[in-house]
Amino acid sequence: MVAGLSVTQPIILLSFFYMRKTLLSTLCCLLAALGVKAQTPALERVEPMSWWVGMSNPNLQLVVHGSNIASRSVSLSYPGVKLKAVHKVENSNYLFVDLQVFSSAVPGTFPIKFKKAGEKDLTYSYTLNKRDKSVGRAQGVTSKDLIYLIMPDRFSNGDAANDSFNNLREQGIHRDSMFSRHGGDLQGIMNHLDYLKNLGVTAIWLTPEIENDEPHASYHGYAVTDYYKIDPRYGTNDLYKKFVEKCHSMGLKVIKDLVHNHAGTEGYLIQDMPMKSWVHQWPTYTKSNFRDAAVMDPHASPMDRKLMQDGWFDHRMADLNQNNVYVQNYLTQNHIWWVEYAGIDGFRLDTYPYNEPVYMAKWAKDVKAEFPKLSIFGETLVWSAANQAFFTQGNTVNRGFDTQLPGVTDGVLKDAIYEAINGKDGWTDGVGRLYSVVAQDFLYQDATRNTIFMDNHDMSRLLSMVGEDIPKYKSAMAMLLTMRGVPQMYYGDEILMKNYSNPDGLVREDFPGGWAGDKQNKFTAEGRDKKENDAYSYVSKLANYRKGTTALQTGKMMQFVPENGIYVYFRYDAQKTVMIMFNSSEKDQETTTSRYFERIGDAKKAKNVLTDEMVGLDKVTIPAKTTLVLELIPGVTH
Repeated sequence: MVAGLSVTQPIILLSFFYMRKTLLSTLCCLLAALGVKAQTPALERVEPMSWWVGMSNPNLQLVVHGSNIASRSVSLSYPGVKLKAVHKVENSNYLFVDLQVFSSAVPGTFPIKFKKAGEKDLTYSYTLNKRDKSVGRAQGVTSKDLIYLIMPDRFSNGDAANDSFNNLREQGIHRDSMFSRHGGDLQGIMNHLDYLKNLGVTAIWLTPEIENDEPHASYHGYAVTDYYKIDPRYGTNDLYKKFVEKCHSMGLKVIKDLVHNHAGTEGYLIQDMPMKSWVHQWPTYTKSNFRDAAVMDPHASPMDRKLMQDGWFDHRMADLNQNNVYVQNYLTQNHIWWVEYAGIDGFRLDTYPYNEPVYMAKWAKDVKAEFPKLSIFGETLVWSAANQAFFTQGNTVNRGFDTQLPGVTDGVLKDAIYEAINGKDGWTDGVGRLYSVVAQDFLYQDATRNTIFMDNHDMSRLLSMVGEDIPKYKSAMAMLLTMRGVPQMYYGDEILMKNYSNPDGLVREDFPGGWAGDKQNKFTAEGRDKKENDAYSYVSKLANYRKGTTALQTGKMMQFVPENGIYVYFRYDAQKTVMIMFNSSEKDQETTTSRYFERIGDAKKAKNVLTDEMVGLDKVTIPAKTTLVLELIPGVTH
């Protein structure tokens, strides 16, 4: 959106840009008539700015942006690289240049020339790099991992020198405002990797760290304005690469958050769009109806479906038209570029249901072709297991095509765990709901690829959702770390950070101790109070136990129909069997375990994983609203 201009109609926004371009052209002609020579225009951007030899897909499309660049011819000469086509589009400030990089090409730099009679040539030195095949790059995030979600602006300020930049629209840091920048950055996260490692974390997911040069509330990262640049308030591209490398050296993986659906309106691709169809256009500003059911409903109104997928998220989040092949190429190449450049291990896909489904399936195939081990999961946040499964790969619910999406964020399981903890026992309520949701795993090709969680940056925090009841909090954490799937925590949950999501800024508070001068440093045991240390110790012990227990990572799961408000499930493999028992009632309960003989076998005792106490298995007492995690001790055979 143009600074200082109130724009509520995308079509007017586009018209303004084209009117501005026409005015500039007229001004240049007037100056020429008066004998004033205009300065030779420079190339503003070539993206991707570099590439690699030996990619599975030899085709590469460069986006070239510069004043009236379409008036120039393009030439290059480099062994193994062919100039296939040059595309002119509606906006003469763009050229889309198709190259083919053959397997015979060698790493190196070559000039791409942009020529125009009577004017000086413009030259871009293009670099082809050698692919990095080092072990541990793009290794994937699986059910063996525990993901820790961080908002970089709110975790730790490791470099005060990058807090603010005069050339960016939002100035300064204002920690007293939830919707302003607070100064957290990549260096701050790097300074606390030991903390995460000790907690038991094995993978880090950052909300988008690329540039968001919006004038207000730019800290969240979901309104990108430069796809190839780390936001300078977080660091540099080089620092991001070093961050990933340091994580890998410590046995930590890195997930990058991608936004296919929309872009910040201050980015050059929106301020000076290549063509009208770059974004979804409406006669007046039109917001999405946010109704995912319209995408899958066989009886849906076509307009309802169009509103869901083509409507805008916000005035400052332009809805990208993924039916446009140039948009497709741009996004896919950018995402491949970041993996090859930094070696990241997985992608989380923001607002997945709002995207164009056929393109997203092609995108996933293209990415997997380059990085077979890379993990991908999509944010769905829908309201039933069937709705979630609709978006996952395998055509398991008769969608009609394969989405190629391995897993989703399992919000339905999250809601079911809360219902089990907070609700009253019933046939389909309380723990009955949780049992029923897990029973619907047949809908997925593989439910263990779903990311399971209790909260995130868009939701009320776990502690608040259970009424700040510590036994309930621990029960939720126990189920999160023992249930099937890929568990994900939100920063600060382990130290009892709390609050509700309305407004969303309240769940995005700073991690205490991440800033110089903070009164408390909760990265250390000394800075935490007794309750916080108890919570941290609980999470850390269970997370580290999970890290060393394959039964909880890749083992099978067996659950039993709840009885008397008690829900029991097992995770097991050839090495260990772990029994999880949750008492949803308001009072302690003693229960016999004979009905679980299929998994208990000849075991007579178990070790309480959290207390290290030995427990007899004939009868087990479960405190109110408590989850026990018991490692079975195999019986002695003669």
